[in-house]
Amino acid sequence: MAQCEAKIKSGRRCHNLVRGNSRFCHVHVERTDGKSLGMAALGAAVGNLIAPGIGGIIAGAATGYLASNYLRKETGMKKRVFVSFDFDNDKKLKDSIIGQSKLGDSPFDVTDHSLKEAAPERNWEEKARQAISRAEIVLVMVGPKTYQASGVLKEVEMARDLEKQIVQIIGYKDGDYTAVPNAGRPYRWSWDNLKKLLA
Repeated sequence: MAQCEAKIKSGRRCHNLVRGNSRFCHVHVERTDGKSLGMAALGAAVGNLIAPGIGGIIAGAATGYLASNYLRKETGMKKRVFVSFDFDNDKKLKDSIIGQSKLGDSPFDVTDHSLKEAAPERNWEEKARQAISRAEIVLVMVGPKTYQASGVLKEVEMARDLEKQIVQIIGYKDGDYTAVPNAGRPYRWSWDNLKKLLA
């Protein structure tokens, strides 16, 4: 695997291995990805200078954000996804989606997943909120009982509080499944759907 292209404080190159198809490791990919907001702010400032007023600010921010997304694609950076699933019944769905995230043409990378176990840690909610805050998308893997899984319901609530994009994927081919409340419409699990929804 390739070495991260970022430089550390001493000026030397980072020794970590790259993450996915990125040119950066897990530490530096978040720093470079955080440039979206910075690019939008810079665009807003420039837009206001060119065309003073709210219109210039909005146009400039949109241009900066689009430029940042274009750079993300050009550098191979993937969307960071938190996977929410019914821990007691659907662990294999989590393993499957992690496997798909490792495919060469995958536009997403699973950064964290549900922490709620049969005997959860007292601070699992705090850890889940931190993990969700680091993600760009929360992916809910829908199984037969997911819509009533307390951990999933809390994770969806956290994602909504943090204004994260939420996507529901039905984890199995056969059967009728109930969508998790407040998590949007459920989609069938296909590679095309994943690539469109998580890009």
